[in-house]
Amino acid sequence: MYAILDIETTGGKYNEEGITEIAIYRFDGHKVTDQFISLVNPEREIQPFVVNLTGINSNMLKNAPKFYEVAKRIVEITEDCIVVAHNSEFDYRILKTEFRRLGFPFKRKTLCTVELSQQLIPNMESYSLGKLTRALGIPVSDRHRANGDALATVKLFKMLLNKDSDKKIIKQAVKIEQKSKLAPNLKEIIEDLPSETGVYYIHDAEGNIIYIGKSNNIRKRVTQHFTNKNSKSKKIQVKVAAVTYEKTGSELVALLKESEEIKTNKPILNRALKRNQFTQGLYSFIDNNGYVNLRINPIKKDEKPITTFTNRKSGVSFMNKMVETYELCTKLCGLEKTESSCFNYGIEECLGACIQNEQPELYNKRANIVIEKNTYDNKDMILIDRGRFIDEKSVILIEDGVFKGLGFFDLNHQINNREILESLITPMQNDRDTQHIIQSYMRRNNRLKVVHL
Repeated sequence: MYAILDIETTGGKYNEEGITEIAIYRFDGHKVTDQFISLVNPEREIQPFVVNLTGINSNMLKNAPKFYEVAKRIVEITEDCIVVAHNSEFDYRILKTEFRRLGFPFKRKTLCTVELSQQLIPNMESYSLGKLTRALGIPVSDRHRANGDALATVKLFKMLLNKDSDKKIIKQAVKIEQKSKLAPNLKEIIEDLPSETGVYYIHDAEGNIIYIGKSNNIRKRVTQHFTNKNSKSKKIQVKVAAVTYEKTGSELVALLKESEEIKTNKPILNRALKRNQFTQGLYSFIDNNGYVNLRINPIKKDEKPITTFTNRKSGVSFMNKMVETYELCTKLCGLEKTESSCFNYGIEECLGACIQNEQPELYNKRANIVIEKNTYDNKDMILIDRGRFIDEKSVILIEDGVFKGLGFFDLNHQINNREILESLITPMQNDRDTQHIIQSYMRRNNRLKVVHL
């Protein structure tokens, strides 16, 4: 007997999600024998992107039953069943989390239709539920709602059972949950790691560094390496003998150290750093009417961008924010193509630079603020961020627009003294990667303190 289900959640931090909708079909291998479908009041906020995806909002859930009110029904309909879901690890984890909050141990065998599909229907372009069912001609209604997705999974599972003629793969795919997934030595390694920001180094039995990573929670990230099932994680689990780490406090320091130390040590399990980690740049030019124009364009080898972006979407998002913040013209910022005035001029959110109704000097003053704030070319400055301890800060040194290195200082240090400052700095390489890391971090973190020297 199978309990084929789908769950919609609030989204949010790992193991802090709540269920907003659940659909369960009890299936005997031939037909559905029972079903349970319900909205659920999660008693917590729903993330905006989830509302947009599922259409489920807080108003819909005000009068819905809370989880403890549907828990008994869930236990009954899944009793003596194998839980089947598309990415069962997620749905099963969410169910166990909800039951754990009630103090009730929920344990079932599980089957994942993603894994089964990969085994029984190989070489598909995608194994996401939507694309897979579309490719297989399985009709889906109410996508990203629990009932629609659960019904689609029932139809998919029927097809998979038919394809598994000797039942060997199905038997092998059943997961009997173990009390602990980790070997004792891996558990001991994790117990010694901090839940703090920094860089970690995974070593083999010879002491060689086989992987370098950075995380805002070292223990959590290494635990993921030790429990994930992707190719890289499996190799780490086989080879790891020890994990060392360096706390940084600052994510920026961790990013810079990770970038440099991967290049220096070349660990065998780190993917080669992609040369095109950032593909788009912010550029400027003055048009024939004397106005500063800003553009998000692909990176050009012969032109240095003001700042860089990982992809066009993040560049355009940044530009839209600058338009709103500094009352810039969407036409002059390359966000709108028109021969006349921009849309914002019609709703009085543009002062008319697009049709020369605003003096170039006034417009350019605001546009140049964007340029000035997003480049450190030819500047002498330090960036001050969190340290490893309460009474410490981290510092990044930039001289004449060149990243020189980083260090840490106690709060009683006078770092405005250039000699003292330079003595605290560990020299590091300046390259396009470090420029991108620093610039994008400066854009994202308003609390970063910038001191011009």
